[in-house]
Amino acid sequence: MWKFPGGLSEPGEDIGDTAVREVFEETGIKSEFKSLLSIRQQHANPGAFGKSDMYIICRLKPYSFTINFCQHECLRCEWMDLNDLIKTENTTPITSRVARLLLYGYREGFDKIDFTMEELPAVYTGLFYKLYHKELPDNYRTMTGMD
Repeated sequence: MWKFPGGLSEPGEDIGDTAVREVFEETGIKSEFKSLLSIRQQHANPGAFGKSDMYIICRLKPYSFTINFCQHECLRCEWMDLNDLIKTENTTPITSRVARLLLYGYREGFDKIDFTMEELPAVYTGLFYKLYHKELPDNYRTMTGMD
């Protein structure tokens, strides 16, 4: 089955860092986190160690296109046209849906599908958190109240 690279986060590892690391480990391609595309939530997943499972799908920007895949994790690895990936029967439902999301983003603009990341100060002094959300228009980013 064709699927996108992925894997588990290390303790304390941010979502984007996990995606970048996993893509590199599986494909040899260095990349940059761009956005969060979607989240799959699943309960009673046999591979989730008795926990509920959150599968987070990120959009990355590759720094190269030369694949040097890990033969311990992948049988085969290649770049695939999104139209071909959508049409193939040899894939998972989530891969097919994400391919459609990406194609929509390429055609209509990623601003229609992306969740961006913003680092904000936590209520605890000196700590920060990452908030993922649809991009706000500039006039709402600087809004001080009911203008």
